[in-house]
Amino acid sequence: MPRFAANLSFLFTELPFLDRFEAAARAGFKGVEFMFPYAVPADEIKARLDANGLSLVLFNLPPGHWDKGERGFAALPGREDEFAAAVDLALRYADALGCPRLHAMAGLATHGATREAYVANLRLAAEWAAPLGIDILIEPINTRDMPDYFLTRTADARDVLDEVAAPNLALQLDLYHRHLMEGDVEGAIREFASRARHIQCADPPDRGEPSDAVMDYTRLFALIDATGYDGWIGCEYKPRGETQAGLTWPAACRVTLA
Repeated sequence: MPRFAANLSFLFTELPFLDRFEAAARAGFKGVEFMFPYAVPADEIKARLDANGLSLVLFNLPPGHWDKGERGFAALPGREDEFAAAVDLALRYADALGCPRLHAMAGLATHGATREAYVANLRLAAEWAAPLGIDILIEPINTRDMPDYFLTRTADARDVLDEVAAPNLALQLDLYHRHLMEGDVEGAIREFASRARHIQCADPPDRGEPSDAVMDYTRLFALIDATGYDGWIGCEYKPRGETQAGLTWPAACRVTLA
């Protein structure tokens, strides 16, 4: 059965960021992920990972001016130097923290994103990451939660992967985003699990804890297992109450966290 990683940008947010690592470990998680580590020195994060026996499995490249509405810039022409600097910073963090995967956010179509810029920047990121044994991931994101995001459909992500043709460039398959944009989550798992090196989960319509109410996560988790996928599933959901109180879903969905 795949392992589950707590997304510390979404879970245990009742605690300061560095205290969330211990909370995740106490809850039974063996892995964690988060959006951006760059406001915290890498050695402080490493100390919390080591103290709690946790693996860091994923984080994002710097996203640009997030507070001004940017959502990455891998696909934005004219930002190549800034993107290269972002890759360099992310790789230094990933190397220090033993993190094997980085998500490169594409940016918004309304900010001028293009396929050509996206492919060129992803080639650079994959080339620089390869000697460190690090994968670069791309993720289709739904336009309800992130309006005008450039990459929204799984088949489009597959086409980009095929065009770049780098062995360490892969798919980040978020089941919640897939459900909202295209439906047929079971079909996506069957077709794309072999291209995915990270999967994420959340429950529509409110991006809450996984359940069987809408997407039948008991069935989906079993299907993921049947494909042979042996990576992590990131719990990138918004708890409907206190995080710990919501952690009844693994038993209900017939999985364990580790």
